[in-house]
Amino acid sequence: MLDISPIHAFQDNYIWVLSRPNQPYCLLVDPGDATVVNQYLQQTGKQLLGILITHHHADHTGGLAQLKQQWPEVRIIGPEAEQHKIPLLTETVADNSIIHFPELNWHCQTLHVPGHTAGHVAYYSADVLFCGDTLFSGGCGRLFEGTPAQMLQSLQRLAHLPSTTKVYCTHEYTLANLCFACEVEPDNLDLLDYQQQSQLKRQKNQETLPSNLALEKKINPFLRCENKSLQHKFKQSSALELFTYLRAAKDQFKS
Repeated sequence: MLDISPIHAFQDNYIWVLSRPNQPYCLLVDPGDATVVNQYLQQTGKQLLGILITHHHADHTGGLAQLKQQWPEVRIIGPEAEQHKIPLLTETVADNSIIHFPELNWHCQTLHVPGHTAGHVAYYSADVLFCGDTLFSGGCGRLFEGTPAQMLQSLQRLAHLPSTTKVYCTHEYTLANLCFACEVEPDNLDLLDYQQQSQLKRQKNQETLPSNLALEKKINPFLRCENKSLQHKFKQSSALELFTYLRAAKDQFKS
């Protein structure tokens, strides 16, 4: 079994660690902070094998220089379209690239999911999704470089993965996202139940992640833009119009 665990960074980032019991190697996803990674590596005795980067923002890439210096042979894999902004990449990936890590007997597929940034990629492998800042539990990323149409298409693509897929995004934004989602659908019982569960987890200082796609399709307004009742409620005539309206509303929302 592959173990996936979070390293907490900054205020609300998660750096995901992939490893196997009784094996010395590990992979990282989006290490924005080398200090907390080094603490983890020292505590566990793991050797850094590879790093997966979803996009160029500093809170996802800020630890690369130090980690590369300490682990010169480490594979640093990230989006080809953003390699000019991530100069430490040792390998670039495009849409539908396949990455193999034989030391961990693991491989994954890349998905180009623009919207948050132009070259953003996600990594998918057999019911596990590392989606960076594209899809959050109960929400989605801001549109810094892409268009609403691009982000909606990216989200729809992720939503078509198997419903059992576990969603490992990189921020603990769940409670804030659910506050907005409840404004959109105050009578959604699945949403209200999930909000209560998430509040209990955070009160215990537990992560709300991973989520899963079956749940997200029930509670995440940005995955529900095809819903005709929601389109009618907000006087929007298409999924794209509703997504554009909701994303703009979320940008202004104060929980």
